[in-house]
Amino acid sequence: MSFRSLDSALEWLETHVDYERVTPKRQSDPTLQPIFDTLSLLGSPESDYPSVHITGTNGKGTTTTLISALLGASGLRVGTFTSPDLHAVNERIAVAGDPIDDEALMGLLARMADVERVGAITLTRFEILTVAAFLHFSDEGVDVAVVEVGLGGTWDSTNVIDGAVNVLTNVDLDHMAVLGSTIGEIAADKVGIFRSAAPSVVASSDPVVVEIARERCERIGAPLVLVGDDFALTRNDVAVGGRLISLRTPFASYEDVGLSLHGIHQGDNATTAVVASELFLGRALGERVVRESLSNAKMPGRLELLSRRPTVIVDGAHNPAGMRALAQAFNGAFHVEGVRRCVLGMLSGRDVDDMVAPLVQAGVAEFFCCAPRSPRAMEASVVADAVRRAGAVAYEYASVESALAHAREYSREEDLIIVAGSLYVVGEVRSRLLGLSYHH
Repeated sequence: MSFRSLDSALEWLETHVDYERVTPKRQSDPTLQPIFDTLSLLGSPESDYPSVHITGTNGKGTTTTLISALLGASGLRVGTFTSPDLHAVNERIAVAGDPIDDEALMGLLARMADVERVGAITLTRFEILTVAAFLHFSDEGVDVAVVEVGLGGTWDSTNVIDGAVNVLTNVDLDHMAVLGSTIGEIAADKVGIFRSAAPSVVASSDPVVVEIARERCERIGAPLVLVGDDFALTRNDVAVGGRLISLRTPFASYEDVGLSLHGIHQGDNATTAVVASELFLGRALGERVVRESLSNAKMPGRLELLSRRPTVIVDGAHNPAGMRALAQAFNGAFHVEGVRRCVLGMLSGRDVDDMVAPLVQAGVAEFFCCAPRSPRAMEASVVADAVRRAGAVAYEYASVESALAHAREYSREEDLIIVAGSLYVVGEVRSRLLGLSYHH
């Protein structure tokens, strides 16, 4: 099949089930067989290069991005698969730090349409993008693919690869309708990406998570590399432009390294990324690679400063644990003298009271509640009701754009505006303030 334009290719892609837009439910009999079958028809491109596989409730996107930067700075040609995207689907598939261009993406989707027709296999939207990424990395001759899990681990469409190194950042309560209602159930799903003889990096110290990871590693014969035992973050302080961290890995120690990301949790993510990268290489990265990569790190949409006077920061926190990290971070990194306001919108299926509480406790006085552009959007009135229950002031808006406009209108130069709750909201605000195209 050939498409006339990228728009027509994306129209074909949007005809497939999209669990990022429709609340997912766990199938009674989940299977990865359709993805294996599709990859087989394409010559198993995922086997053409080694991979690093990353899962976790929070932090997996940042960890994935940092691993890619560290391995790239070490001289490797790196393919990176992440989700979701902020502005355009191209962002999800990158080689050497550059998102796939429109022509190449259009060609990939045309090949996927052909395989779907010939093989009589119907994939979901995310599965198509996963397979397309693996195919693109093979075409581009990458030395390594760094792959972020979409949801969970065991039954995620990315779990058709055998990671040379596999990473679990942390586990918290999220996507419980799919992954389970307890930390243990969710952890058991996530450790499904671990592979025999491949190092499994666990950055959580939760005893339930550690025990489940240990049992999985012992059962399949995978080396467990555990935070606190095998690696550690020994310093994690606020600094101008981010953090100042020191860390110990199985291969080396690095003292007083600048990290250009805000938030105490980013020190943990950076440490995990360095450890995973060194395990993949089988050696220390070295001072130059670590210092240059971390000091130049960028993570759009994660505690990102977009403007001053008033200060506007955006963060993709979309679960209670993420909101707690956000509240802790802006208290330390973005101190302002004025009023704290929040543009807040989220998707359905979230515990809205637990999402709102950390921000109110951190001193956010006014909330500008809105619904992101998604069929899964929670109504602004539902979010506003939770804000009022928490004791703060809430306003309701029909769109993200109007919520942002009024938050800025009410703010003085010394005030702070936080944008959070969903990456869809963050994407819209970034597009508005930075003049970027928004294709959702």
